[in-house]
Amino acid sequence: MSTDPHTPKNTNNKYPDAVMMPKAPLLLSGLRFSVWISPDGEIERLANSEAARRVTLEPPYVCHARSTAQRLSIDPFLSYDVLELIAFVRPSAACTPTPRGLAAFIGAPEPTSIEAAAMLLHQTSELLLREQASKGRQFDPYAADIARTMMMAGWLWGPSVLAAMHEEDIHSPALKPGRGLRIWERLEEWSDHAPEDPPRNQSVKPEDARKRLADLLGDEAEARPQQVDYTSAVSSAFAPRDVSGEPNIVLAEAGTGVGKTLGYIAPASIWAEKNGAPIWISTFTRNLQTQIDSELNRLFPERHEKAKRVVIRKGRENYLCLLNLEEASQALMSRPNDAIAIGLMARWASRTRNGDMVGGDFPGWLADLVGRGRTLGLTDRRGECIYSGCPHYSRCYIERNIRKAKRANIVVANHALVMIQAAMGGGRDEGSLPSHYVFDEGHHLFDAADSAFSAHLTAQESQELRRWISGVETGTTRSASRARGLKKRLEDLVATDDRTRDLVTETVHAARHLTGDGWVNRMEDKQPSGPMETFLSHLRDQVYARTDHENSPYSLEAETKPPIPGLIDSAIELRSALEQLLEPIKNLRRRLEQRLDNEADELDSDTRRRIEAACKSLEQRGSNQIQAWISMLSALEEETPEDFTDWFSVERAGGKDLDVGLHRHWIDPTKPLANTLLSQAQGTVITSATLTEGSGSEESDWIGAERRTGAAFVPGTPIRARFKSPYDYVEQTRVFIINDVRKDDMDQVSAAYRELFLASQGGALGLFTAISRLRTVHQKMGPELDRAGLTLYSQHVDNLDTSTLIDIFRAERNSSLLGTDAVRDGVDVPGESLRLIVFDRVPWPRPTIQHRARKDHFGGNRYNDSQTRLKLKQAFGRLVRRENDRGIFVLLDPMMPSRLQNAFPEGVSIQKVGLAEAVKEVKNFFDTKTQKLPKRDR
Repeated sequence: MSTDPHTPKNTNNKYPDAVMMPKAPLLLSGLRFSVWISPDGEIERLANSEAARRVTLEPPYVCHARSTAQRLSIDPFLSYDVLELIAFVRPSAACTPTPRGLAAFIGAPEPTSIEAAAMLLHQTSELLLREQASKGRQFDPYAADIARTMMMAGWLWGPSVLAAMHEEDIHSPALKPGRGLRIWERLEEWSDHAPEDPPRNQSVKPEDARKRLADLLGDEAEARPQQVDYTSAVSSAFAPRDVSGEPNIVLAEAGTGVGKTLGYIAPASIWAEKNGAPIWISTFTRNLQTQIDSELNRLFPERHEKAKRVVIRKGRENYLCLLNLEEASQALMSRPNDAIAIGLMARWASRTRNGDMVGGDFPGWLADLVGRGRTLGLTDRRGECIYSGCPHYSRCYIERNIRKAKRANIVVANHALVMIQAAMGGGRDEGSLPSHYVFDEGHHLFDAADSAFSAHLTAQESQELRRWISGVETGTTRSASRARGLKKRLEDLVATDDRTRDLVTETVHAARHLTGDGWVNRMEDKQPSGPMETFLSHLRDQVYARTDHENSPYSLEAETKPPIPGLIDSAIELRSALEQLLEPIKNLRRRLEQRLDNEADELDSDTRRRIEAACKSLEQRGSNQIQAWISMLSALEEETPEDFTDWFSVERAGGKDLDVGLHRHWIDPTKPLANTLLSQAQGTVITSATLTEGSGSEESDWIGAERRTGAAFVPGTPIRARFKSPYDYVEQTRVFIINDVRKDDMDQVSAAYRELFLASQGGALGLFTAISRLRTVHQKMGPELDRAGLTLYSQHVDNLDTSTLIDIFRAERNSSLLGTDAVRDGVDVPGESLRLIVFDRVPWPRPTIQHRARKDHFGGNRYNDSQTRLKLKQAFGRLVRRENDRGIFVLLDPMMPSRLQNAFPEGVSIQKVGLAEAVKEVKNFFDTKTQKLPKRDR
């Protein structure tokens, strides 16, 4: 590779006539071959083995180096990754990491050949360098320093980027290297406000909600009577309750196309304006939060106004921690190879809307490119925040977001955060829970509550608690930046109080009973250390003794009783050790609370907040968790409380242990959901396209919906409302159940996927009930689709995060995607990009100990049918997202019971056919010469 640092630059034009483009080849790789374009323009099609050889000789331009390396079956290699240049020049900009995505990103025509796609790598790079040159140093005086720091660590783009910024001598820094990384010094500080006034209690009239809806839609909008009726119905929830503990609950099922998002935004926004308090809209996934946020542009079209009125809330673990970024920057002296990742993180941090790294404006592919530990690992994932004790507290993204949410009109949250706040009786930061909620994707409330109200005594949980208490311990290699212990977090708060310091020391000393680093090897060697590891070692032995572990490389579970010899004795010893740990934690909390009282007239606001936060953390992270563990251990001698299920498990992957522990879940987690959240609210809307299962009995369906959402356990009677989809599923969709493919023969299953995907010419989503089945199908069918010019992407196979995979699938009309539950639940792909869904088999619930308990509780086989019917209904619902969408749903399972067929819309053609006939029908359905338009478009 050669570059010319003396390329002439014309600084008089907005975009210079010439920039210093690296003289390097262009590389674009598929599953079977690669296109290689030399710096002189010679185009070659190479076997991937030859391309793998050449990249070791000269670094090429690529788009997503790690995915390219995976296709070439080699380790990551030096390259000019266009995505890294995008992350530097346009930090926080959205770009799908494919050639077609690059074309859309720069406004170029979609490439019509793989050679044209490869040329986009050069075209995009040149445009970005010209753009950087046009900005000049005054636009961002620290960008050059960041680029120089990255270049010193081997960033190949460094010379070109510095030349574009008119750095005449790229090796003579104008700023001290590393200064540009100190983004925390340049962020605007947030300011505190007086406490918010209590909300008023004014209702929302249906006619006002309908008028607001009309305003949101505009004069040119198509009339949708269902949406208007939906808005009127959900308005009932936005009224003050008449009886304590009896909220106004509306269960509203709205089929796809009704327009439920704007339908509930209309009354919710009016309530927030009239009552001076925020409405919380909660959805299941972070991607869906982004979609709701996008719809709110209609309510607040002016960007700055929206920034004040709409806030997206997530858990702390989703946001960049500035202290972690600072410590990672300081560690570059000993870890210089991290400079590229930290430099790109600093560039993003300077442009992000709110510091959200999971579903926000952080490009998901960046973590795949430069490492998850150096990107997503910089969030506060271990509850180590020191709040106002942090030097960056006044600029913290999280604290800024929390304060904005208190003064916003609408807060867009997710079920996980809402449930955790409810479980903890209100967040540390919020002070009290909201009075009104909208739960979109309400069919997921059961699972969200199940996660929030469960308890896990496992090796990893124990290890995390020990790190939270002790921090870095002697003999470990763990970075101090990722393990700030209790003593470090509280050192200035306890410096003048000997007794409080002693309690911290006692807590740290007692934490030695918990799981330590290296526990996996010690358990395998039968040499556990301490009471926690001893108990977990016995637990592991019981699981292995009572399962067929030799024939399963995957996770295992076993009942807690009868116990093997030694298990109860080790549980008693562990319970005693946990009680020894619990005592100083409780005393430390009491001591800190006393200080709040004794020094009420002396403590400044920041110190008071820190003490309050420390007390809350000690309660939630320490006392509550340990008390739950003690209760679970006691039940091993006695009986598990009737509302719960306990079991042992060994989490495994590839035949190796990842975690081992004792688990406790509510049999019906909507009970605590109802008690801690629904009954405390004034009003709640619970809405979804699949609230009811469609069993054929309307009353039975609504009773099931009330139980799954927790409404059944709240006093009063919820309002039920159902609005059918306006789409013509009879004309727009087909369902085929394949009756001649053996679902346990992966060769047959793979062949079926291949032929169906070829028949639809892509635009296909393959859903799987097991990751192993997905990987097998991908391996067998991938090369065949590649040979046909169709790109196949796969969750759990490709080096891409799930959100990025969905973005690619949405953007590329003829690509296909294989995935599991996360894809089924989170994908919203309108248009021709999704026109075929193939499910590998009937998605029966997995037969686990927990499922058995719930099956017994909820009605036996009817519970199985209910769960399965809902999964089929949700999967089918991915097909038609817009008025003119058309699609086919295929199930590769001849054992599909006819009683489950009412999961599909009434009147839709459901045919049990052989594979060959289904392939023919798929081809005919998508043949543009023969396909029928929906009735309304004829």
